[in-house]
Amino acid sequence: MDVRRSAPVAGVRSEPVLILGGSGFIGTRLTALLTAQQVPVRIGDLRPSKAFPELWTPCDVRRQKTLSEAARGAGAIVNLAAEHRDDVRPLSRYRETNVDGATQVCRAARNAGINKIVFTSSVAVYGFHPYPVDESGPLEPYNIYGKTKLEAESVYRTWAGEDPSRTLVIVRPSVVFGEGNRGNIYTLMRQIAVGHFLMAGSGKNLKSMAYVGNVAAFLAHTLGLGVGVHVFNYVDRPDMSTKELVEFIRRSLGRPVKTSRIPLPVALAAGYLMDVAARLSGRKFPVSAVRVRKFCANTQFAAELAGQSGFSPPYSLSEGLKRTIQFEFPVNSVQL
Repeated sequence: MDVRRSAPVAGVRSEPVLILGGSGFIGTRLTALLTAQQVPVRIGDLRPSKAFPELWTPCDVRRQKTLSEAARGAGAIVNLAAEHRDDVRPLSRYRETNVDGATQVCRAARNAGINKIVFTSSVAVYGFHPYPVDESGPLEPYNIYGKTKLEAESVYRTWAGEDPSRTLVIVRPSVVFGEGNRGNIYTLMRQIAVGHFLMAGSGKNLKSMAYVGNVAAFLAHTLGLGVGVHVFNYVDRPDMSTKELVEFIRRSLGRPVKTSRIPLPVALAAGYLMDVAARLSGRKFPVSAVRVRKFCANTQFAAELAGQSGFSPPYSLSEGLKRTIQFEFPVNSVQL
């Protein structure tokens, strides 16, 4: 795995950093970065780590016994574990993992004497707004994922308030993309690569995005912060309109830049039909009303505080996009 060197993590003790959800997309990248900087790491996850099997210990954030075993002897916890997809059923799984899981993580931290927690929340806690939103809000989550992430933040704040020597970092990344991820940005790239892309709406809406290499580097950076509660949005600049993003991907793949469009009301109607079909059939479809709405909405976030903390991202946004495209579609991609 190619991990670009960033500034060494300051203020981290010799005890291992426990990364909950460390077998996943962001967790694997964070583990690679920390181990490259010779920071001891322990991965706690339901699934074994393919990249770092020797660092994995089975752990379920909903189960105190496995959490306590994973946390024993750790100096800090980074919690990446979450239910985050928009098609999770039953809906109770969001609360069990995101909120009840936060309660269990805090309990394990108390029992193990751990005074530093980094929690990856989400910009979903803000909801949709026509302007860039900073860390002060408004906090108006539009779906159960955002609501449970916001509730989890409250659980962690309570833990931090119990002892003035504790450090809590809450990081709210925008949509994260990168090599190996199968989220919305990958889906867009794949549709363009195979020639099945149809633009919903005008494409003028602006998007804040975050490359996984930078998100991992920022999480590592926050491990060096001092006592107190620190809240950050994380975004890689500049924001791009959906049209600009599509054109960038097309050029990178050597595809024509002409785009066919479908009106937003028609796209939403198709999304609602797919939602009905999914409920009736039990199948999952790549199109849903929520995904259409997110695709066509302005999702901009202000993230000046991350830079003010002394962090400098190791990759530019365009470099992150190019690296992802070249990794996922090496035959189709071209050098820009």
